Amino acid sequence: MRQPLTTTPGGQGRQGGALLVGQSGGATAVINASLAGIVSRARRSGVFSGVLGMRNGIEGVLKERFIDLTSMDEQLLERVRHTPSAALGTGRYKLGDDELDRVLEIMAAREVSALVYIGGNDSADTTWRIGARAQERGYDLRVAAVPKTIDNDLPEMDHCPGYGSLACYLANAVRDATYDSIASPHLHAVKFVEVMGRDAGWVAASGALGFGDDERDLEPLVLLPERPPVNAVSVLNAISADLERRDWAVVIVPETLRTAAGRHLGGDEPDYVDEFGHPYFPSTGAALTRLVSQGLGVRARYDKPGTAARMSISMASDVDLDEAYRLGDAAVERIVAGESGFITVLNRVSENPFRCEVGTVPVERIANRVRSLPDAFIRDDGMGITDAFRSWALPLLGSDPFPPYARLPGDGTLWPEETTIRTGP
Repeated sequence: MRQPLTTTPGGQGRQGGALLVGQSGGATAVINASLAGIVSRARRSGVFSGVLGMRNGIEGVLKERFIDLTSMDEQLLERVRHTPSAALGTGRYKLGDDELDRVLEIMAAREVSALVYIGGNDSADTTWRIGARAQERGYDLRVAAVPKTIDNDLPEMDHCPGYGSLACYLANAVRDATYDSIASPHLHAVKFVEVMGRDAGWVAASGALGFGDDERDLEPLVLLPERPPVNAVSVLNAISADLERRDWAVVIVPETLRTAAGRHLGGDEPDYVDEFGHPYFPSTGAALTRLVSQGLGVRARYDKPGTAARMSISMASDVDLDEAYRLGDAAVERIVAGESGFITVLNRVSENPFRCEVGTVPVERIANRVRSLPDAFIRDDGMGITDAFRSWALPLLGSDPFPPYARLPGDGTLWPEETTIRTGP
């Protein structure tokens, strides 16, 4: 640990240089809450000469595009805290090894002594590489990462900021889409909901959280990367069985879903590959919709919430917003205390009441690693979630995430004598 940063005697002047903050990767409902936590704590600490924001991630440093946040109005900062997307602008630029020295030169010219980068595993890698190169060059730069990803696939932490809000949105969207299917199976017997999530099933699984104990008969099929289908025919067979059981089927499908043989269900040729090598394939939902129509002879459609799900502030979890702010705040607190080369993480310390504490782990333990959905969270047939996942995930969605719903007797889903009011979890 390095020496703590301090103000000069009497609090006159500052010794810490400037703090530089950036946002990277897909924007979320709560990434600005982390930004607000970082800026607020940096200004309150009294040790930094200024607070700078990089425009559009690390590429903004190379282009020398900065925003001075030092004297930002507190009311404006509070509004930014509750605004979706990335206020500084985000990006997916892969920093080359030959660009590291240039980044450090630009930062040194602005007397930057601390870097805090908000993002996922690729951003953690960028943070680690900059910190390692600064140390090699003898540049006294303290670096920290703050986690952010709706994919919830970062290791070494209970969960990631952005996931709880995304989960709340999708769980409500899938539940509502299911009640639509109940009302009109003769119009579209099969409905796919295509979701984000890369190579882990956390996002897809969250779409099944909206169904309470008395709505389990309405649960969707969930296709998971951890349990890839043998082939497209096996998907059709599962859907056909669902149609036999209840005349309709709702299926959550990740946009990146592959078969057990590694074939992408949307097509093997990606539409786009980003600078980190992540491929973006044609729509899995669209491909499966065509397949159902051709193979089962029934009408099908697909919904794709997309970026609306990723950054909806209207359904953001209050728990998620609070945790994102705390993670940003804690990153600066630890930098001031002399720490460097870490990422702030959430550690669950209590289930009832739900509570997480902020800790840290070395940032290199996060970089370029993926955490998959555990077996204990996946139903035995591989196409749904378990009670263990519900217990783990529901607290992340915040207070009262689901409104109470009811079904009428004789609606095709209840026995005629039933009059039970259906509520959320």
